[in-house]
Amino acid sequence: MDTSSPASTTGLGDLSDSGSSADHRQQADVIRPPAGHWRLALPMAGNEAALLIDRRALVANLGLLLALLILGALSLCLGSVTLSPLASARALFGQGSAMDSFLIHELRLPRLAAGIATGGAFALSGCLMQTLARNRLATPGIIGIDNGATAFAVASVVGLGVSLAPPALALVGAATATALTFGLAGGIGTRGYRFIVAGIGVGAVFGALTQLMLARVDIDTANAAYPWTVGSLNARDPVSLKVLEVSLLIGLLLSRRIAQALNVLRFSDSVAAGLGIQVTRCRRWALMLSVSLTALAVSVAGPVGMVALIGPELARHLSSPRGVPLVGSALAGALVMVSADLAGRLMLAPLEIPVGIVTAVIGGPVLLWILLRPTRKVP
Repeated sequence: MDTSSPASTTGLGDLSDSGSSADHRQQADVIRPPAGHWRLALPMAGNEAALLIDRRALVANLGLLLALLILGALSLCLGSVTLSPLASARALFGQGSAMDSFLIHELRLPRLAAGIATGGAFALSGCLMQTLARNRLATPGIIGIDNGATAFAVASVVGLGVSLAPPALALVGAATATALTFGLAGGIGTRGYRFIVAGIGVGAVFGALTQLMLARVDIDTANAAYPWTVGSLNARDPVSLKVLEVSLLIGLLLSRRIAQALNVLRFSDSVAAGLGIQVTRCRRWALMLSVSLTALAVSVAGPVGMVALIGPELARHLSSPRGVPLVGSALAGALVMVSADLAGRLMLAPLEIPVGIVTAVIGGPVLLWILLRPTRKVP
């Protein structure tokens, strides 16, 4: 009896310890994610990392991607010559007739790629710029970056010759317009409407310079520069398009690396600095990305500035208000650009309406909606 007592006591103690550790393990395993998120456990080198996925943002991005795929298929099928989905698919994979293959590979597919790349670049640039300025109206088109890039691109055609690469000069023009706007507004991250007014003024000056250059050259040279003044996806330079596609991919990756800092940057600088964010460095990276993407998109399609306003707003409306919708903005911008280009090709076929005019017609009501719609509060 005496020999069994210690044994029984020890057994109870072991049972109590094992039960306590089991409870702790069970509590650690049942860590509930915040509301509206999925928690994905990632085993890593003896430890466990967790990835939080915003459910609403994920569903919104998948929906935008699906809509873009459907619209892209329609863009390949529809036009002045209509192809069936089967004929388009066969031509896409090199099994159709010579005429169908020429129509898909030489005309419609490059145009679709240009629409996706430029729309994504414009919208991502707009999302970054809106976050920097903490103002939904602070897009590259409104604050003069588009006009600066356009003016320098047109100058390369009408004054200096095409051989001097409109994309390179568009980048210089966008950087010049950005420096002037931020300098007149008082620095990077300026709040209020002073930033918007300064950008409108800078854009007006560059727009007037563009019109002056076009008015002083012969009609053939002016026609060569015309696509950079209204926005068009017709007969785009393949080299400029490839550069934009690679730059957009790099821009998405880099913007995702600073996504957490951008989320905090929506608040005041003191709050962001208190949370350990290097405010100046983050602003500099976001500004360089925004200016570069805008300039490269203008070099391909011209100033289609309203996409930078519509794309981020659409993504923000569909996804969660808790974060900055970088990927969603790029997808929404591509969707807007492709749909506007398709509408421009079909509305008055066989005549074509440039995509910049279509987006300008759509952008006016959207701008009014943004101004009149109350700001969503983060739950």
